[in-house]
Amino acid sequence: MPAEPKIADLAPSAHELTSYDKEHAVTYMRLLDATADKADWREIARIVLGLDPAVEPDRARRTFESHLARANWLAGQGYRDLLGGGWPKP
Repeated sequence: MPAEPKIADLAPSAHELTSYDKEHAVTYMRLLDATADKADWREIARIVLGLDPAVEPDRARRTFESHLARANWLAGQGYRDLLGGGWPKP
């Protein structure tokens, strides 16, 4: 697993855990943590997703929302599959 895997424009929307989810588990946790801390979405997009909302505001917002939705799904349901298969190794 790469140290910082490439971020897709849209996170998966499957009802099961994907290889993308496993590769991005840490990214999802960072998104949830930053959101819980009430960080601005633009700051999260820049720091966590590596996107510049000043340059590509629509893409950054869409990518942020997609990945946050997937992070919430993972935290609410998908974590069972992630834990069952073992946490991804760095």
